[in-house]
Amino acid sequence: MDRNFARALALVLKSEGGWSDNPADPGGATMRGVTLANFRRYVKADATKADLKKISDEQTATVYRRFYWDAVGGAELPGGVDYAVFDYAVNSGPARAAKALQAVVGAKQDGKIGPDTITKVKAMLRSTVIDETCDQRMGFLKRLPTWKTFGKGWTSRVASVRADALKMAALPDTPPPVKVEVPVEVPKPVVPEKVEQKVKEKSGFLSWLTGLFGSGAIGLGWLGGMDWQAVLAGGVVLLVFILVLLLLRSQIIAAVRQVKAEVE
Repeated sequence: MDRNFARALALVLKSEGGWSDNPADPGGATMRGVTLANFRRYVKADATKADLKKISDEQTATVYRRFYWDAVGGAELPGGVDYAVFDYAVNSGPARAAKALQAVVGAKQDGKIGPDTITKVKAMLRSTVIDETCDQRMGFLKRLPTWKTFGKGWTSRVASVRADALKMAALPDTPPPVKVEVPVEVPKPVVPEKVEQKVKEKSGFLSWLTGLFGSGAIGLGWLGGMDWQAVLAGGVVLLVFILVLLLLRSQIIAAVRQVKAEVE
């Protein structure tokens, strides 16, 4: 699938590494897996090894897509199979990778992945196609004269490709929809007009009681300098204050309960 290209390329580049110019490597000088010949073919016709060493991410993606991914029909292959064949193509050439896939699915081995090959690939289990393609690849690599030099690294690479390809094959072709949660503003509760009026009434009554307390306090201060009769009178006033206080407490509780009941 074409949406797998970026992920498959990232995995391939982990194996390809950086600059390499090993005389024993038939591919010659390479940078991030891109040979000088392919760099000249798709990016810069007169490029030198120095130019290849400075290849950009965009140029790298261009070469891999045009020379490898498109050549093996990566956009049409099922997830997981696309990566397994793509990496095979990078390592051993698109035609050889295509023929290996065609051998696995029973299609004509012409090295060109067309509608018939795609149909037969989709008719098989992805895991089976991946495993058998990787087996074909290992068989080919072991027959190469450079196996003794690169065999260990190739074995590790194919094992890694097999594992990652099988993981990709287990994923759905269509990613699950992304859930976007939109916050909904909840309006603040509005106190009914009737309730508001009752609160004002209770507040007015409480204000009156507060004024009464203030007057009582002044009266007590005045009575403080008088004789026993005055003291007795002050005691009576104090008793009245206590009763008013109890009344105030009950009024407050009743008011709160009434307002609460009307709001609910």
